[in-house]
This record gives sequence, C-alpha cells and structure tokens, in this order.
Amino acid sequence: MADAQVFHDGEADLRHKAGWLTRRAAVYGILILWAVICLFPIYWTITTSFKIAPDVMRGNMIPWVDYTPKWLGWKSLGLSPDTIFAESTVRAEFLSRITNSAKSALGASTLALVLGSTAAYGLSRFNYRFGFMRNPDISFFFLSQLILPPVVLALPFLVLYKELAMLDTTIGLILLYTLTVLPIVIWIMRDQFASIPVELEEAALVDGLSVWGAFITIILPIALPGMVAAFILSLVLTWNEYFFAALLTSTDAKTLPVMLASQTGSQGINWWAMAALSTAAILPLVIIGVVLERYIIKGMAAGAVK
Repeated sequence: MADAQVFHDGEADLRHKAGWLTRRAAVYGILILWAVICLFPIYWTITTSFKIAPDVMRGNMIPWVDYTPKWLGWKSLGLSPDTIFAESTVRAEFLSRITNSAKSALGASTLALVLGSTAAYGLSRFNYRFGFMRNPDISFFFLSQLILPPVVLALPFLVLYKELAMLDTTIGLILLYTLTVLPIVIWIMRDQFASIPVELEEAALVDGLSVWGAFITIILPIALPGMVAAFILSLVLTWNEYFFAALLTSTDAKTLPVMLASQTGSQGINWWAMAALSTAAILPLVIIGVVLERYIIKGMAAGAVK
C-alpha cells in the first residue's frame, strides 16, 4: 500500500514537472517568435545595405547563402572601405545631417527633461489652482496637446518661424521638438515622483535642506531611472521626427530623416542606399539603448508596485 502511494506521488510529481516544462517552453517559444518578428525589419535593413540591385529584387535574405555581400549601399554614402578615406560630398552631407539630428534630438530631449521634471515634481507634490483647473486637469491639459495632429500646427509654426527668422535653424527645431515631447516627459515623471514617499523630503526639510535642496539631493537620484527612460523616449521621438524637419528646414538644419526620404526619385528607390542610410541612422539609438538598458527597465517598472 505504501509502495503504491509512493508510486502515485512520484507520478503526480512527474506530471507536475512535465506541465511546468511545457508552460515554460510555450512562453519562451512565444517570446522568441516575438523577438524574431521585432528584429526582422532591422535584419532586413542591415542585409539590404550589402546587396546589389538583383539581390534586392529577388528578395535574397541570407548572406553568403542567397547572395554575396557587396558594399554598394555604403559606397553610395562614401562609407565603404574603398571610399572612406577619399573625398565625398555625399559623406559630407550625411555627416552634416546626422550632426543636425543629434543636436536637435539631444538638445530638445535635455530641455524637455529639465522642464518636464520640474513641472511633474510640482504636480506630484503641490496643489495648484488655475481657474476651474486643478492638478488632474492641468496634467490632462498637457497630455491633450498630443491629440492635435502635426499638420494642424504646420501653418502657424511656419508663419511664426518666418517672423522670428528661425526657419532652417537648429535652435528652431530644438524649441519645437521640446514642445512636442514635453507632455510625455511630464506624465512619465509625474508618476515617477508620485511613487517616491513624501516622508523622505520631510526628513530632509527637518535636517535643514530647502525644497530645492531636497529635490536635487534626495529625489532626483531616486528618480534617475525614470528620467533616463523619459530621456530615451524623447530622444527616439525627436530623432525620428520628419514632418516639421521637412517643413521648417531647407539646407542648413536639414536632419537625417529628411535625407533618408530624399532617396526616392523619378528613377525609383535606391534600396541599398536607403538601407545603408537607415542602418547608420538607427545605430546610435541601438548603442544608447544597450548602454542604458538597466535604467530603461527600471524606469518602465517605476511606480508599478507602490
């Protein structure tokens, strides 16, 4: 009887382990499939930058199996091994455009983070009244700015920038991009600050720190992961922005997305050149994402458990 019970318990344990392994295998299988789906466009872009026209048209996908990689796409940008040290007007234009994109994205993201963090801290710690509006209404007002489609703001900004002599300037893009990502930063940082106990600031005030002192020395270090996540999100949005860059710039302040769109012409699309340019455009964001991965994860999870 005891042997039968032991056998029954062992069989139940095996079934439990088998079910656990099956569930784990299903979860990992779904995650792997989703990762492949998400990463495939990046893979296609990178491999296309090393193809020639017939390989692109035939849809060859696997290097050294379906096709032999060539430097045609990178050569069109002056970035291939045989052209990197030679003078190239296309490479000079590419470097100018990527510099403009970096200045605009970094400047706008930094400015939006500074303004948005201070605004979010005020909304999470103090009570404001503006007419009939209270803190929740003010927060929703910031978020409502994202409802307007960019085309609605095109003519007002075009007229305003013409009057202020800010057309085709990097500072003009920085100010405009700051306005576009500021609501997102405020909402992210408001939840981040709300998840930090008020008792920490009260203790700091008792120790003699001012409100700004407590904010800088106590709150900001704790909120750093959320700030990094907000900064990365702002950076991605401003780096990839095309509409206003195409509308408000012409030569000096033109950004990388505008240059990327110019690869289409009457003769068709130079897929290899566009793929090389796209690869060069996404590479800085990939590097930043890998370096700051742990901060991004912490920032995304901030406030989930209080």
